[in-house]
Amino acid sequence: MPYEIARHAGYCAGVRRAVSTALEAARRAKAEGRPCVMLGELIHNDQALEEFREMGVSVIARPEDAPEGAVAILRSHGEPPETYRRLSELGLTAVDTTCQFVSALHRLVAEQTERERPVLLLGDPKHPEIVGTAGFGGENVRILPNEEPIEALDPLEHPLLVAQTTYPPGEWDRLLPLLRARFPDLEARKTICPATEQRQQGARELAARADKMVVVGGRKSANTKKLYETCRALCPDTILVERAQEIPEGFLEPERELIGIAAGASTPDWSYKEVVTVMNETEQNIVAEEAAEVAQEVKEEAQAALTEEELNKQSFMEDIEKTLVQIRPGQTVTGSVVQVTDDEVCVNINAKSDGIIKREDLSDKDVKVGDEIEVEIVKINDGEGNVVLSQRNIVNRKAWEALMEKVDNGEYIDAVGKEAVKGGLIADAGGVRAFVPASHLAQHYVEKIGQFVGQPMKLKVIEVNKEKKRIVASRKEVLKEEAARKKEEAWARLEKDAVVKGIVRRFADFGAFVDLGGVDGLIHITDMAWYRIGHPSEVLKIGDEIDVKILSLDPERERIQLGYKQLQPKPWDNIEERYPVGVVLERKVVRVRPFGAFVELEPGVDGLVHISQCSINRVAKVEDALQPEQVVRVKVLGVDPDAKRISLSVKEALLDEAENQDFAEEIPGEEIAEAVEAVEEAVEENTEE
Repeated sequence: MPYEIARHAGYCAGVRRAVSTALEAARRAKAEGRPCVMLGELIHNDQALEEFREMGVSVIARPEDAPEGAVAILRSHGEPPETYRRLSELGLTAVDTTCQFVSALHRLVAEQTERERPVLLLGDPKHPEIVGTAGFGGENVRILPNEEPIEALDPLEHPLLVAQTTYPPGEWDRLLPLLRARFPDLEARKTICPATEQRQQGARELAARADKMVVVGGRKSANTKKLYETCRALCPDTILVERAQEIPEGFLEPERELIGIAAGASTPDWSYKEVVTVMNETEQNIVAEEAAEVAQEVKEEAQAALTEEELNKQSFMEDIEKTLVQIRPGQTVTGSVVQVTDDEVCVNINAKSDGIIKREDLSDKDVKVGDEIEVEIVKINDGEGNVVLSQRNIVNRKAWEALMEKVDNGEYIDAVGKEAVKGGLIADAGGVRAFVPASHLAQHYVEKIGQFVGQPMKLKVIEVNKEKKRIVASRKEVLKEEAARKKEEAWARLEKDAVVKGIVRRFADFGAFVDLGGVDGLIHITDMAWYRIGHPSEVLKIGDEIDVKILSLDPERERIQLGYKQLQPKPWDNIEERYPVGVVLERKVVRVRPFGAFVELEPGVDGLVHISQCSINRVAKVEDALQPEQVVRVKVLGVDPDAKRISLSVKEALLDEAENQDFAEEIPGEEIAEAVEAVEEAVEENTEE
């Protein structure tokens, strides 16, 4: 079955760059624990957008719909200036994936608008690219979807003609003379992306030669629709599909006709390559069927050429053969072991020839002469007159049947990763080969597929090839369904004000995300401690199992607000017991103010050393006696729990220390008396002041 792929099929450079940039932004946002949204669909292809949905990236219509602090991906079609302004006002991080050709069109329209020059814009008024472009020109831009509005246009002086970057080149060539006739001083700038023109031209050339055409791409994509229309005009037997599975049964069979394949600029490479794979498999099946038909014809011709004598001999042999077992490839029979060697086992299956089993095809390695075993016929003749047998095929068939029973019942299958290959992982599902595409290994992007080799896993079968006895399976679907089940169970048991256990999974600047067993809740930074903190890591650690209180539940938005500090003692509870009046403590100065210095007694509890209590001697400024981060001894003078105030004194602590020191043996009594008298005079002087 000959087929040909059109020149320049699949992603253009702009779309490839947009998808790559957006994926990197989504992964980075996920790693940082930030929500990520897409302002409108990045490109018009549901298959390509599936990977973003799997990463939790949602599509929103307006900047106002984005969660606080989100990363907003701007689609490749571009946005009007107002959108960029609103994103900035809302404090959102914008990731701009606008196609370079669209950006050039925006700049051109903006420049002409500044010069107050009218702009005529060819394109679909509802297409996001046209909406974004018009935003750079406002009322200065006249949008022309086709030739109908041309005659209704007011007279314009030296207008500029531009077009949507995916506008059909043929339509541009058709409308340009009409516009020049209406506006003789018209200047035309053909802003159509070369990729669009290249794909249109390549598809036209192929459709003119092909018997059938398959156009692969998103049905919502304007350029794919136009590609389909171009092909159908030249090749009536043209179909539009998003995936290979949508190709109608019989479309690829069995005439030797040329089938052309074209793909839009927003179509991923793997999408149209799936079509090629399906065509190759169909070709192989057709060749096998044709070979069987030819063999039957040869047999019938040979039968007709036999002489009467030969026919009699053949009849005699047939009578003998009736006493023997009639065998065919794939048949299961029971035979008796007649010989065992190091390399093979010979089995009498009551046929014209004995059967031979290679050691590697034995499931029972301990067979001996006389044993009856069940075997499968692999070949009738191995070239030396022997029948080739296998026990392993029976085991594999039973494994396949057991696996298919699970698939029919909608059950998961157990498998073990065996080999990392291009595009995914080969897994062994109880003797059945299962291919797991890289995009179906996990719910996030997998960089090193080899990490799954040797790892047991549960898989969901998403595609079956019964002829080759191979399956395509997904680990991601299992994880997604199990996560959905856990989430549903979690939402059913969670209640407001309940205290539950959770595990700290990740941090963000604004709080910590806690796994509650199927759903995540957020402890905002203000609900972590009774005192001010700069980052969640000051209170919690990743992997901590903690008790949290459910402050609020929002099932519709799937948001759970949690509290941690609500289950911790308040710093000011029983404060008088912990810091009784008269106790002397050693603590650090945290802040200095003109009226005094604040000393941290414990996180969330500060005491004030008034300027009059900063030193034994009078000070003009607090900084003359105390500095931030200085460790000092203070005495508790008073505690007011209601007002949350604690009065402290450095001076009293120093005086107590002086009185308590025993200098009797080292200092004469007269000097002690003089020192005490000096201290009392200083205290009296400060008191009077």
